[in-house]
Amino acid sequence: MPNGAKDNEKIVKTITWSAGPGCHGGCGVFIHVKDGKLQKMEGNPDHPYNNGRLCPRALAIKDYIYHPDRLRSPLKRVGKRGENKWEKVSWDEAYDIIEKRMNELRQKYGAESMIFIQGTGRNVGGWLLLLSYSYGSPNWLQGGLTGNSCFHPRLVSMRITQGDYTVPDCSQFFQERYDHPEFVLPQCTLIWGQNPAATCNDGFMAPWIIDCMKRGTKAIVVDPIYTWVASKAAIWLQLRPGTDGALALGLLNVIINEGLYDKEFVNKWTHGFDQLKERVQEYPPHKVSQITWVPEEKIIEAARLFATSHPASVQWGVPVDMAAEGAIVCNAVIHLWTITGNIDVPGGMAIARMAYDVPPYPMSQEAIAEYYGDVMPPEQMRKRIGVDVYPMVKEFHWRAQADMILKAMLTDEPYPLKGAWIAGNNMLASAANPRKYYEALNRLEFIVVVDLFMNPTTVALADIVLPAATMAERTGIRAWWTPLNAMQQAIEVPGCKPDEEICFELAHRFNPNLKWKSLRQLFDDFLRPSGLNYDQLKEKGWVFPPQGHPTAPYRRHEKGLLRKDGKPGFNTPTGKIELYSTHFERWGYDPLPYYAEPHWSPYSTPDLAKEYPLILSTGRRSVLFFHAEHRNIKSLRELEPHPVLEIHPDTAQSLGIQDGDWVWVESPNGRCKRKAKYFHGIDPRVVQTLHGWWLPEKRAEDLFGLWEVNVNQLIPDETQAQCGFGGGQYKSILCKVYRAEEGIEGIYQKESL
Repeated sequence: MPNGAKDNEKIVKTITWSAGPGCHGGCGVFIHVKDGKLQKMEGNPDHPYNNGRLCPRALAIKDYIYHPDRLRSPLKRVGKRGENKWEKVSWDEAYDIIEKRMNELRQKYGAESMIFIQGTGRNVGGWLLLLSYSYGSPNWLQGGLTGNSCFHPRLVSMRITQGDYTVPDCSQFFQERYDHPEFVLPQCTLIWGQNPAATCNDGFMAPWIIDCMKRGTKAIVVDPIYTWVASKAAIWLQLRPGTDGALALGLLNVIINEGLYDKEFVNKWTHGFDQLKERVQEYPPHKVSQITWVPEEKIIEAARLFATSHPASVQWGVPVDMAAEGAIVCNAVIHLWTITGNIDVPGGMAIARMAYDVPPYPMSQEAIAEYYGDVMPPEQMRKRIGVDVYPMVKEFHWRAQADMILKAMLTDEPYPLKGAWIAGNNMLASAANPRKYYEALNRLEFIVVVDLFMNPTTVALADIVLPAATMAERTGIRAWWTPLNAMQQAIEVPGCKPDEEICFELAHRFNPNLKWKSLRQLFDDFLRPSGLNYDQLKEKGWVFPPQGHPTAPYRRHEKGLLRKDGKPGFNTPTGKIELYSTHFERWGYDPLPYYAEPHWSPYSTPDLAKEYPLILSTGRRSVLFFHAEHRNIKSLRELEPHPVLEIHPDTAQSLGIQDGDWVWVESPNGRCKRKAKYFHGIDPRVVQTLHGWWLPEKRAEDLFGLWEVNVNQLIPDETQAQCGFGGGQYKSILCKVYRAEEGIEGIYQKESL
């Protein structure tokens, strides 16, 4: 415990997760509490996830928790949707209204008519699933995400191709971290579409990559933007946005044709190498250079460095998912670490199972079946939207398919959707083609929104609003690529409830026969594989599985620890990593990776490119904000007050745009305002901006300026991959930029928040 606790102050050891810092969570922290109120939060230097480091959002947690605009009571809408007229009600009254309305929908239309929507990486995921299944609906999803194009293409592709999820081994599986005797520092890490200095994605703390670089790991960076990590890289590959698949195939071409692959590993542990070798002949470096804009010699240099570095790893971001045919692009990248023998070895790609197989955030159908499988009848499960169209959804995913949900809301096919539960997802600020979602969701008869602040989605759509709690107000467990952790409640904010409690209490209302009678009983049940109950885990804080356990590295494929039959190999139909996918072949898809041009591009739609000559990449990460959160936190917003568009000075000046001018950014789908920011580290043909913008300082009745600043209006939907995973065109939109006659009236001033 830290020194320096003051009189009457207690210190609570826990970990972060949304809500509060946002993020996918995992950082160990100490919360200082006095007279029942949080005084500050500091990093726990002993926790192996963050070793004491915290992001600005975590350091601003007090401002977030005690913000004057935070919701403190359930609300019932009394005006029309969007009028921002509400009546405070008690929790019991809110629950009664929800139970009555949802039971009416279930009786009239079937439980499947209710959809359950979460935001990305939220702790609410597993608990919302429990509520959805207890009610009887199989339609749980991450709403607004066309092609499920955020992490899910990577997850599903890894499961199909190699049988398990993998992440770069940066020693995070050991308490001693870099000093553990079994850990080997990677000689090279290929950082693909991510800026580790500004993000913590998918449960993986990206600064771990920087820690390895400090110790000598060389970096190859694939990014259209000259990021901080690109400035430190041995090689920077500045590709055209959306062409990731071609680049991966070009790298494979060089590695295979020059004989740089691990022949022993390929011969013993892979399936379909000869077919892959034949396929990559279609992608020689000179051709790939023409597609990607990366110089041919750079492609060859990068391939040689990666293939001759032992061990080596790949840290990738959402641009891979968001490339055309994203799941296929993921496969091509997976093959890079596979044919070089960099899987399940120290310093390579570590097979990352939940610690002790404890799934508080279930990320596989197997985990869901084990813990929730008897909650809902199989015939009801078969109604999950997307399973009849996309075999990958049916066999390897655990949610409804987002594009099919949107279609169902608008067409009543395959059946009518009539209600929605939206938890921690400001959909109108984050969905692709949000005006279409606005129309679709307004067709529903009943919508519950659970969040911490009023936002555009809450005001525009909610019939009932429930005030959620932050990570400091929650008890729970977490296991995601790292130790098994206990979360413990440090404070209580009157009127607010954690998502776990909300979902659990209502799950019991819809299914009184639920086997767990309390959350503590549920936690203890989930923790059984670890041999601990919640109180024991809380006392320890976190635990690692012992060496030799199926959820602890390394070389489990050699020891028979990955397959249920106990045989050596990988958890795939062939027992090998499938360079030629038997699953894709069975489903009628191409079993080998290939390149597909983005839906809109200078080459696939040349006529459109004449009017919209620039390529817009959205979603640039900021350490200050998590998606659409934190725009109302003064200490953070002061550091990045305006929605900016990064543009090369030569491009801007050719358009008559000065640094700091307000501009319109327009695609065939819509337009929004941005403030131009000169940036030399970007191709003159490319512009870049953050997503998730809305303006809390503006009127709620005007949806907080949403339609003026929301860049997702420019993003088309229905660009998903043929398999349903990937292809959301968030990173490679055709656009034009021109000066706006006026800026945004009433935008952020220091005193306005």
